Formats: sequence, C-alpha cells, structure tokens
Amino acid sequence: MIPVQMSVDPNLYAMLSAVMFFIGVLGVVLRRNPLITLMSIELMWNAANLSFMAYSRAWLNNAGHIFTFLVITVAAAEAAIGLAIVVILFRPHPQSNVDDVMLLKG
Repeated sequence: MIPVQMSVDPNLYAMLSAVMFFIGVLGVVLRRNPLITLMSIELMWNAANLSFMAYSRAWLNNAGHIFTFLVITVAAAEAAIGLAIVVILFRPHPQSNVDDVMLLKG
C-alpha cells in the first residue's frame, strides 16, 4: 500500500502516544488512590488508541479504526466495573488506598 500524505507526521503521534502511556504508567506505579489508578489505566488505553488511529490513517488500513472501537468498548466496561468495585470497597472509609485491598481476607 502507498502511505497517505498526512499533515502531521505519524512519528509525532507515536511520540505523543509514548508520552501519554508513560504518564499513565507513572500514575499507576506512584499513586495509591484507586480512582487515580483507574484514570491512569484509561490514559494508557487512550495512548494505544492514538497510535492505532494514526498508523491506520497513514497506511490506509481500517483495521486500526476497528480495533480502536473494540478497545474503547473494553475500556468503558473496565471503567464501569472498576468504579463500581472501588465505590463498594471504599464506601465506609473516608480515605482510600489501593494497599488496603491486600488486607481483605476470604
């Protein structure tokens, strides 16, 4: 296939995607708040989506667009279920910490 001339170089999209993914990884590793962790995971999903979309557009291949819609669907389900679990587990506590889940027995 012949690549399409894009107004922005796909490598710039790849660099932006890598920065977004790295920020998401830092959020997961460094922060202990479960809501921040879920938002960081969503940021990593979106970084992958950006790469799929950019290279799909550059190479005239719709597979990246289709896979992005699949990833968005999975991310929405993950966010809904994850948020429900966080709300149920940490409702009685004024502060929430991801390490508190390790104390659960059963």
